[in-house]
Amino acid sequence: MTKENCLIVHVTGRKLDLLRGEASRIARDSKIDWWIDRADVGTRFCFEDAKAKETFALTCDNFGVPCRDG
Repeated sequence: MTKENCLIVHVTGRKLDLLRGEASRIARDSKIDWWIDRADVGTRFCFEDAKAKETFALTCDNFGVPCRDG
């Protein structure tokens, strides 16, 4: 799978669960698919388009969760 529209977050526990829910909501609203997998350090959230990725990055910022392209 492509890593073109992916972000890596460094979070665990309830915040990770919260981000999973937000990623699902963003993908559903955009009518696209998304997936999650492990990164070397952190968790990778991937989306089918760049706009959903940008929306998710803003969500991470709003929750105070560091993220980077990945």
